[in-house]
Amino acid sequence: MSSLRPTIDFLLYDWLHADRLNERARFADHSRETFDAVLDTCERIAREKYAPFNRLVDTEEPRFDGEKVILPKATHDAHEAYVASGMLSAAQDYEEGGMQLPYTVEAAAGTFFATASVSIGGGLLTKGNANLLMVHGTELQKEVFARNEFGGRFSGTMALSEPQAGSSLSDIATRATPDGAGFEGDPLGPRYRLKGNKMWISAGEHELAENIVHLVLAKIPGPDGKLVPGTRGISLFIVPKKLVGTDGQLTGERNDVALAGLNHKLGWRGTTNTLLNFGEGKYPVRGGAGAIGYLVGKPGEGLRCMFHMMNEARIGIGLAATALGLAGYYASLDYAKNRPQGRPVGPAGKDASQPQVRIIEHADIKRMLLAQKSYCEGALALLLHCARLVDEQHTGTPGSAEEARLLLEVLTPVAKSWPSEFCLEANSLAIQVHGGYGYTRDFPVEQYWRDNRLNMIHEGTHGIQAADLLGRKVVMEGGKGLLLLAGRINATIERAIQQPHLAEHANALGQALQKVGAATKAAWATANPSDALANAVPYMQAFGHLVIAWTWLDVLLSVPAQPARPEDEGRQRAARYFFHYELPRIPAWLRVVETRDPTCATMPEEAF
Repeated sequence: MSSLRPTIDFLLYDWLHADRLNERARFADHSRETFDAVLDTCERIAREKYAPFNRLVDTEEPRFDGEKVILPKATHDAHEAYVASGMLSAAQDYEEGGMQLPYTVEAAAGTFFATASVSIGGGLLTKGNANLLMVHGTELQKEVFARNEFGGRFSGTMALSEPQAGSSLSDIATRATPDGAGFEGDPLGPRYRLKGNKMWISAGEHELAENIVHLVLAKIPGPDGKLVPGTRGISLFIVPKKLVGTDGQLTGERNDVALAGLNHKLGWRGTTNTLLNFGEGKYPVRGGAGAIGYLVGKPGEGLRCMFHMMNEARIGIGLAATALGLAGYYASLDYAKNRPQGRPVGPAGKDASQPQVRIIEHADIKRMLLAQKSYCEGALALLLHCARLVDEQHTGTPGSAEEARLLLEVLTPVAKSWPSEFCLEANSLAIQVHGGYGYTRDFPVEQYWRDNRLNMIHEGTHGIQAADLLGRKVVMEGGKGLLLLAGRINATIERAIQQPHLAEHANALGQALQKVGAATKAAWATANPSDALANAVPYMQAFGHLVIAWTWLDVLLSVPAQPARPEDEGRQRAARYFFHYELPRIPAWLRVVETRDPTCATMPEEAF
């Protein structure tokens, strides 16, 4: 983690100029000193309460004793320290007990926790849950549920997937029926009774907080008692683990939400992951059958409301993937600097009389380290840029806020999915740098890989994000978002091409932009979504590489042409690696997109 802070400081202040955000009314009380104080606090908590216990929570997995889920004491201590830091409510208004902290700084600070121990967690779902309620909930729902989440009394989840439906939300079967006399009369909102099952619910059961607030997607039956097919009938409900009164205090009655089992995953083993049964009768609630839930927003608008939380979580998952990639990079860099193996090669070959060299002196080890650095630091820059766009959307002028919205529409699938794939590749390279030792539990890199492998499926798979990018985001609103992004890329190219040491990169990026633009048009040439989306994943690979290359080039505009500091030379070399070794992959990915290659889509099942 010691190398992370200088990188964050550079990206925040030298590149994004986050310290200028205090010129805006919302952040006027802040300065670089207050931002640094937040970073200092989070870095310290991560170093003291998270990092020393990363292996512990991997081996002492959550267990259910029949009454409650047992977690290591270290997890409780880390959670208490995180809540005490105020980071759950850091971005909220002063009136809500928050700091009015820019999301840019909040996101940067969160990177310390994910790098130290991603499965101990940093409140991602609780914050997202509460933020959704602050936008779509009633005043009493905000008071009773969201504010208690921000204060750490309650925690939050998002309950979307079901065992039979997976990512296909249109096929969810959880039912929500009006709860008789309490339907319109409950001050917490229209009251329903929910019955169904939810799968893969992170933090779905634990004892870290007084209560757990589940945000549950369910369908309200039509007049004929049948569920409306597709997504039109999906609504959103607050389903607390324990029932609460209008004063936010627990009533002493358990809601009918039962743990059906713990999922034991490849990674993130310190996080409880659950199958939950709603309304099965294990904890009967007076007055009817089913778990009590309160409608959020309007009936049938559940997905629209939930996307507020899902998009926030997608940036969070991209940051988690990036942080794990960085953790592996730092570990393999340290190992490479200290591991002697092999001898220098001269004109006559290896000289056995010479002492062994450290493996970082071998060109192939440098290749693997540079690849990791280019992936992970490039991804971190992109994600902090997305966080900066969130601040722009909320506090900028109407014009700049609208541009930030459009850019986030296009960049969010990339920000989630590209780091989940290529920072995982960085973790694989970190194992390889360690040689045989990398495959053992004597070193942390195998755990980083296992933890990161989950991020490819968290908040939507690579394929789902690719289909969203090519199928919706680049063509939505007449392609306005894509055109705006192309304009931003061209602006960076125009600045960079005037600097001799960046001109080669600028020209290469310009060619890549043209290829992506042409491939986008070719993919949709038949106006048939099936033709276009058959190769959405190669399109995502190419588009993501374009965005990361643009990000690196923009970063280099903040680095002196003749760097005086080793870290600046490191940035130049990492960017050069990406432009020389990675950017040339774009034409190969796009070839199948441009030709709408049917190889995969038309493969007969019996031919496998």
